Amino acid sequence: MTVSFATSARSTVGLEWELMLADGSTGDLVPRAPEILAALGEQTSLERYTVTGELLTNTVEVTSGVGDTVAAAVDDIADAIAAVRTVSNPLEVELLCAGSHPFAQWFDQRVTDKTRYHTLIERTQWWGRNMMIWGIHVHVGVEDVNKVFPLINALAVYLPHLQALSASSPFWAGERTGYASNRALVFQQLPTAGLPWPLQSWAEFEAYLDDMVGTGVIADATEVRWDIRPAPRWGTIEVRACDGMSTLPELAAVASLVQVLVEHFSRELDEGRELLSLPPWFVRENKWRAARYGLDARLIVDREGTQRLVAEHLRETMEQLHDIAVELKCAREFAGIETILTQGASYARQVFVADAADGDLREVVQHLIREFRAGPTLREHLAALGD
Repeated sequence: MTVSFATSARSTVGLEWELMLADGSTGDLVPRAPEILAALGEQTSLERYTVTGELLTNTVEVTSGVGDTVAAAVDDIADAIAAVRTVSNPLEVELLCAGSHPFAQWFDQRVTDKTRYHTLIERTQWWGRNMMIWGIHVHVGVEDVNKVFPLINALAVYLPHLQALSASSPFWAGERTGYASNRALVFQQLPTAGLPWPLQSWAEFEAYLDDMVGTGVIADATEVRWDIRPAPRWGTIEVRACDGMSTLPELAAVASLVQVLVEHFSRELDEGRELLSLPPWFVRENKWRAARYGLDARLIVDREGTQRLVAEHLRETMEQLHDIAVELKCAREFAGIETILTQGASYARQVFVADAADGDLREVVQHLIREFRAGPTLREHLAALGD
């Protein structure tokens, strides 16, 4: 199978953010996406952003246009959210985001009436119905198809860092899981989800697709749901490992880290240097550790088995890559990573709220609604930081 990789400007950014729809008073998920999308109608047709449905009718997805900078892509996302609120506010529907809803049950949710979603549920059954998960997807443009898999394999070293920063699913169906990101382990139950296979070239990817299509596992490349995957239609690498971010500044911080890492590794390739990669068994163990312990995880960071606290390793990485962040005009967003490290990721904030409320998970949902609604926009956040 020949799969074309689209022409894309190097290190451009696109963002996708999956948002929950909830009743403002009870915090329960509500199946209002079809109604909201219908009310928006043609209102957004000429905008850079899009607002679409997802697997479940309790979800809308907002997507940016192609941004030269992280800030440009996040501005699109902010505009999309503002458009959604023109419809959701009168309906008394609140928006929030995390990797999971603290107490929702899968059997109360409705599947969006699309053939691809019904096919997914028919095949995957209980696991498919349990996909009450919300995430972000970060696309970064790659100008040369021959770079795609070297970049993916190098990025796999940093997947647990991204997963830990974004971890926001400590509760599942009313229970405290003991994991910072329960979503990470649920999502990988789908047949083509989870860690990418350690392929070395585009030709190997095409051969993989041949095998998967030929045996009826998938219909096309869009059904490859790896934590990092190529997006041939857009000419990007798409990082999909992250839980849903609870605030816009946090989304910007994680997106900037992805953009800076891709540009760094791309420059290493330009200089003829071999990129760091880890054995698949280390990559798998790191994913589990980040899902379990979040920012307290000790990760394996080299082939010799050296282990470092994820927060320490992130700070070292930020120092090494700061100049690239400046060049890409995302230095202030990049600095937001330190804010997450200092103040805690969403999973820690949710657990704190639950403990303070004697385990009442409805209070956790109200906390997430407040964070999403009252938290600063990216423009306000950056203005507060100063130049």
